[in-house]
Amino acid sequence: MASSIGFRPTDEDERILREAARPGESTSDTLRRALRLLDHQRWLEKFHLDAERISGEDVNAEPEAW
Repeated sequence: MASSIGFRPTDEDERILREAARPGESTSDTLRRALRLLDHQRWLEKFHLDAERISGEDVNAEPEAW
């Protein structure tokens, strides 16, 4: 894993960073928050796919596991 990441932001990237930054928040903090939001979004997508996959499952029809 990289210990440091660098990139050259485009004008659009800089606009997004300016608009997304909270007062007093550094660019690094904004990017960290964005990465965590992206990670959460991916988790939600997996959750919805799993929920869709088992939507027809009737747990009441299964024997008790205990």
